[in-house]
Amino acid sequence: MNINATLFGQAVWFGVFIWITMKYVWPPIQKAIADRQTLIADGLAAGERGKHELELASKRSADSLREAKVKSAEIVVAAEKRALQVIEEAKLAARVEADKVVASAQAEIAQQVEQARAELSGKVADLAIAGAERILKREVDAKAHAEMLAALKQEL
Repeated sequence: MNINATLFGQAVWFGVFIWITMKYVWPPIQKAIADRQTLIADGLAAGERGKHELELASKRSADSLREAKVKSAEIVVAAEKRALQVIEEAKLAARVEADKVVASAQAEIAQQVEQARAELSGKVADLAIAGAERILKREVDAKAHAEMLAALKQEL
């Protein structure tokens, strides 16, 4: 056999093999490679989106936490102000009530003083009559005595 014919036959069959491979085998391999590249690219993009969304969620949670702290501080300040206001209102109410009690006590004292004066005036008048009766040892006109005693009461 001739080496040139063998080499030529092998070259032809190699060409046919390459043509069949390029026609029937290579397209599915190319498609599988392209699909795999697309799948990997989509996975990487999804990973990047997830990472970005995680960063955004972290920022939102930090902002929410900050807002919650600010609101809680505002609520605490408002509660403290309200507590001071309630204390001041209670003090004012206590002062008003104390003033009412003092005024009532002063009115009662004034009434009792006036009553004591009236009783004392009556007793002084009675003592004056008794003293006068003892001194005079006789009875004088009762009407005249009553008028004198009334005048004395008015002076006292």
